[in-house]
Amino acid sequence: MSELSPLHELRSKIEEIIIGQEAVIDRLLIALLSGGHVLLEGPPGLAKTTLVHALAAGMNASFQRVQFTPDLMPADLTGSEVFDANSGGFRFIEGPLFHEVLLADEINRAPPKVQSALLESMAEHQITVAGKTYPLPPVFMVLATQNPLEQSGTYPLPEAQLDRFLFKILLDYPTIEEEIEITRRARAAQDGHVEADMQALLTPGELLTLRETLNNVYIDERVERFAIELVSATRHLGQYLPDWEGYVKAGASPRASIALIQAATARALLNQRDYVTPEDVHALALDVLRHRLVLSFSAKSDGVTAEAVINRLLETLPAA
Repeated sequence: MSELSPLHELRSKIEEIIIGQEAVIDRLLIALLSGGHVLLEGPPGLAKTTLVHALAAGMNASFQRVQFTPDLMPADLTGSEVFDANSGGFRFIEGPLFHEVLLADEINRAPPKVQSALLESMAEHQITVAGKTYPLPPVFMVLATQNPLEQSGTYPLPEAQLDRFLFKILLDYPTIEEEIEITRRARAAQDGHVEADMQALLTPGELLTLRETLNNVYIDERVERFAIELVSATRHLGQYLPDWEGYVKAGASPRASIALIQAATARALLNQRDYVTPEDVHALALDVLRHRLVLSFSAKSDGVTAEAVINRLLETLPAA
């Protein structure tokens, strides 16, 4: 699959810049291929912003970073109509949402009205201002970050919005050896910006062409059934895990089934296969499903997490 070579070059280049986050980089590329959005969760200092900036630069995409704060207004994202004295009428000034890659930094700090404006862009690929609808670029990706350690002054993201993220990826601290290499590269980089020499290796137009090749990836009916049964099991947990009955208040919707199969297909393509395996589903299940489960109070009081539920279901359900 020679048409994938720019994507693999992009992966290699980002891995040179971001140390120890190979799985995260793969998932971002899978989201790119799938046309999905990504929520990155991790403490400060793990190069989340650097990673997103490098990704945007590597695909020659227009990029905008927005710091989400409690006083952010919907118009700060969508843009607004302003009066033009020359024409005597109003004209629309585009906001950050009209960039191809949007970094929503600390997304859970913005109030619900802002989240509603962002939800329309993620779900409908358009925004509405003053009753008029404006389409977004053909390639449009929201990469959002949030800090799990800081809850003061944050707003929980609506379930409908969480459901629009293809992945929720948890970032962890690097190993000692990885951190040594990170500090060495930071010292060697100009102004500490290790992503500054990132070159464009893939264009948005080439990415759209690659997305069309997803239709050529074969998925066996047994693998498809396995993925869908896994999602369905989160809605009927008592049938599969009787001892944990009542632990999930709301399971994943059919949109999660679509997301899981789409992501597994993109992973197969990224790994230069024209068919999907059960391992593709296993590898991505946690990141696709963890943010789509609503746990009960009894689950939380017993220390049961969404990841624990998904892992037990993966162990229980027969793979294709």
